[in-house]
Amino acid sequence: MEALYETVSQKVAETLAGSKAKAKTGARSADDLAPAIASLIDIALAPNDRFESSKTSSTPAEADSAILKVKERAIEDAIRAMVEVGDAEGLRALLGRLRELFQGIPKAKTAKIVRNVIEGISKIPDSNDILMTVCREQAAWATAEKRTFLRQRIDIKLSSLYYSTKQYKPALDLLSALISEVKKLDDKVLLVEIHVLESKIHHALRNMPKARAALVSARTAANAVYVPPSLQADMDAQSGILHGEEKDFKTAYSYFYESFEQFNSLDDPRSILVLKYMLLSKIMAGDVMDVSSIISSKAGLKYAGSEVDALKAVAKAYQSRSLGDFQEVLGSYKDELQEDPVVHSHLKALYNALMEQNLIRIIEPYSRVDVAHVADAIKLPVADVESKLSQMILDRKFAGTLDHSKGGILEIYEEEAGDELYGNALGTVDNVSKVLDSLMGRSLKIVS
Repeated sequence: MEALYETVSQKVAETLAGSKAKAKTGARSADDLAPAIASLIDIALAPNDRFESSKTSSTPAEADSAILKVKERAIEDAIRAMVEVGDAEGLRALLGRLRELFQGIPKAKTAKIVRNVIEGISKIPDSNDILMTVCREQAAWATAEKRTFLRQRIDIKLSSLYYSTKQYKPALDLLSALISEVKKLDDKVLLVEIHVLESKIHHALRNMPKARAALVSARTAANAVYVPPSLQADMDAQSGILHGEEKDFKTAYSYFYESFEQFNSLDDPRSILVLKYMLLSKIMAGDVMDVSSIISSKAGLKYAGSEVDALKAVAKAYQSRSLGDFQEVLGSYKDELQEDPVVHSHLKALYNALMEQNLIRIIEPYSRVDVAHVADAIKLPVADVESKLSQMILDRKFAGTLDHSKGGILEIYEEEAGDELYGNALGTVDNVSKVLDSLMGRSLKIVS
């Protein structure tokens, strides 16, 4: 069996290398790999007495260990091959066929294989539905087999899938049950992971107090145990996002920087996302000149592409204070800027601020001005300009009224100086009240 495994494994490696070099589609390699995948699965499920190690090893324990290593490698090769050809259903079926093997191997090995299959399915495009089904099936099996640790890990993965597909209620329900369970087991690392995910879900629901509370809980648990670098980076990134929501972009940048450094050292694909958040923080803080230096740094050049170019274009448009350029950038980089809710919400605020600055600059010389003229000057629809001016008046950004009876005329008033009389009068009353309270206290002491 060992010799057969080496032959089949080599064939799989050669086929995968050839398919990458010759074609971009996986259909051809799927046909070529089907017999090899079947052979690898047969090796993983073969009885131990069919392996040479069972005869050549000095003790039964050594034989079992050597055979298990071969079976593990066969399963890993089969998973890698099925991921390359996009066979998500095949991976789902593989877990069902391996359950007999799971009964005879250590629980840690079982958990590793199940997680590898689930991670493999997650790498296949458009496989979220199958992945959710697999997670539910494996969670039910782990519960029946009393494999608590494995079931908890699968539940976290399922909650993460619910979050990515915007099914927030089932995600929170699952996490709530997990939190109470994990607290009893005192698994701090798992608790940190759960609280970070909980914070992300509450942030997506725009419940900032609960998002901050969950993150504080994550940091509290993290202080008592060693946290893996990837999880620490994820926690720092979430801290940066929440500080950005509070408009504290300098602190947000420092968290994003720490997160990016760790993700970059691990070659984690999330590095590019955190780099975008770093650049966005600099733009929102008004430090537009720093954007170019970050992009031209060694780490920035490593991730050069449309994602970074989009933020560079935003910085350029913001620096020129041009609404037209800003809108053009949003249209040109729609996928990069509007698909991410964090980037989209901040750019929306930035656009509104830029629009207000432009409108104030245009109407500043006038006491009466036609809204159509303002719209023509700023190159935006009259309805949008009128709506924004109304909002600015209500927010007291300037004093004025919109007169529709005269065809949409904006009348701007001089800011009235506040009358200090009322403030002084209230101060006097407050001081008199304090004097009377003091006299009352002294009189009570004399009487007593």
